[in-house]
Amino acid sequence: MKKKKFILSDEEVVLFKESVRGTKPIRQDTAVHRIKTKIKKPSAQRLLHDQIDASFYFSDEFQPLLSEDAPVRYTRPDASAYEVKKLRRGDYSPELFLDLHGLTQQQAKQELGALIAACRREHVHCACVMHGHGKHILKKQTPLWLAQHPDIMAFHQASKEFGGDAAILILVELEDKVDD
Repeated sequence: MKKKKFILSDEEVVLFKESVRGTKPIRQDTAVHRIKTKIKKPSAQRLLHDQIDASFYFSDEFQPLLSEDAPVRYTRPDASAYEVKKLRRGDYSPELFLDLHGLTQQQAKQELGALIAACRREHVHCACVMHGHGKHILKKQTPLWLAQHPDIMAFHQASKEFGGDAAILILVELEDKVDD
């Protein structure tokens, strides 16, 4: 259904013109300041190198001890178990998302490596990895790979808003900046 245009009668147009006669248009006084920042973007070769380095940590033979009957979760031995609890409660919101749907295991490993490298580079503490359901291959393998990476502090099955049991929220250990 099309809306009708609002049409003024001739009397209304004359009345309007009389009421605004002698007024001046308002001059725009808002200034937009553009800040030039130099952001050094890593080269494509550097990104590929980081991705390959990070995927090096993922072995298909290593089987960490993860509970199979409870929601998927893991805490690195030197990390606080409270971190997983905070992750489960939703105290952390993911800033980066990785969708592994349709990828092979090798591609998924490389993408996981790239995600972890990106989290460290961009100082992102929490990310979401969506592995989906499918044939349960990536659903089973993703937690096993993540538990092997030294920069993963903890992970937990995502809440429904971030994918439920088809996704995992991860906490990435960030480098502490040293002030000299």
